Amino acid sequence: YAGEDPRFIFRRMTIFAGEDVGMADPHAVTIVTGCWSAFERIGMPEGRFPLAQAAIYLATAPKSNSAFAFFDALEIVENEAEVEVPNHLKDGNRDKEGFGHGKGYLYPHAYRDHWVAQQYLPESLQGKVFYQPGNLGYEKAIQSQVARRREAQLSAMVEGAIEAPPEILTTSPTDRARDIWLQRAIAGMGHNLAQQRERLFELAKIQRHHLILDINAGSGLLTWEAVRQVPEGGVWSLAFDATSGEALRQQAMKLADLDQPVVMIGKPEEIDYLMTLRNEEDIRFDRIIGRNVFTRSIASLPEQMGNLIQKMKPAGLLCFSQVIPQYTQRLYKLVDWSGHDELRTKVAEAEELIYKDPHDALVSWNETDLEMFISKLIDQVDVLVDRQNEERHISERQIESWFQLGESSAGRLSYGQRLINSGLTLDELEQAEFLYRRSLFSSLIPWNVTTAYIKAGSRS
Repeated sequence: YAGEDPRFIFRRMTIFAGEDVGMADPHAVTIVTGCWSAFERIGMPEGRFPLAQAAIYLATAPKSNSAFAFFDALEIVENEAEVEVPNHLKDGNRDKEGFGHGKGYLYPHAYRDHWVAQQYLPESLQGKVFYQPGNLGYEKAIQSQVARRREAQLSAMVEGAIEAPPEILTTSPTDRARDIWLQRAIAGMGHNLAQQRERLFELAKIQRHHLILDINAGSGLLTWEAVRQVPEGGVWSLAFDATSGEALRQQAMKLADLDQPVVMIGKPEEIDYLMTLRNEEDIRFDRIIGRNVFTRSIASLPEQMGNLIQKMKPAGLLCFSQVIPQYTQRLYKLVDWSGHDELRTKVAEAEELIYKDPHDALVSWNETDLEMFISKLIDQVDVLVDRQNEERHISERQIESWFQLGESSAGRLSYGQRLINSGLTLDELEQAEFLYRRSLFSSLIPWNVTTAYIKAGSRS
């Protein structure tokens, strides 16, 4: 009416299709450019029909401006221009042997749904999130899928589990985010975590109205899935430390009030006190779920689990997974001992003794012991053992922590100190460290993890 060129109007509508409709309806750009093309072929006055069609389509389409995430990502990239591309994404045709370029790349099409939880960002960008799917149109359909995959990746990056000697037999500080990323993100640990989550929820058989308690919620891998599965129920999350608890609360604040989980910080044996503080002492849960609940020792299981089980409904279920440290990957099996057979024998015997020490209740137990302890608290205990193979990257800092003599503030002896206590001389320990560095440093190595899945119900 005002005399504007229809082509300029089509230009503005194409921008609108990308900026304001965006991923809520990815077809919007195609529709508008198709109408524009039709206009160019028809001309005026009939060209007003495709012009009107484009306007109507955009007006009625669901809206999302999530594409603005591009500008956040661009700003980060501009400020991090000098960071290194991860080794597994570098060209392996030229420097594979000397620098390990290309090693550890996981081919997505070899995995279910043609996706694998491998990290593709440089180290300094790990954990950065830009794109946030909306809850309208097409984005609503992909929202859960994007969230589940992202949660598995982030959990693999930030969680400090007790599943292997690097975490158990070290004097290093508890905050090892960088080394954890090197160990796990390159290797596709997120893929295994996603499988654990699926298996636990298959065991739990959760219904829409259930009340769920996630113990040792960590990064929220199980919490957020529970929120999705119980829209008519409720979710409580127990974080063992203030850092992860506060992170969960910050993430929960992004949800609608009715969808937010209740986040508590404390230990399982404190559950009565924590719920009394919230005037929720009478609540009973349909399902109690968790991962790696026993972070101290299996001997503490009755104390940790007794109060929790009392919080279950009579027909409730306890479903959790637990890495079994007694079956963890033996380090000496990863080393090339050529020409050092006698030293290998001594190291192997010393390392095996670590997992047979009856006085070390943190590592000297297996699924049989786990079932026995739980059977004292609850009937109908089923235990399934699953063994997974991964690849891990061993860093210089990690090897140093293994062979650093002494003990941590928690009283845990390092791997090297345990070898000395078992009869190795300092010269032999130094030689062993040299062989470990030669075989393992900056290499991708096969790593075995054994996980027990427990399903228990019907209190006695």
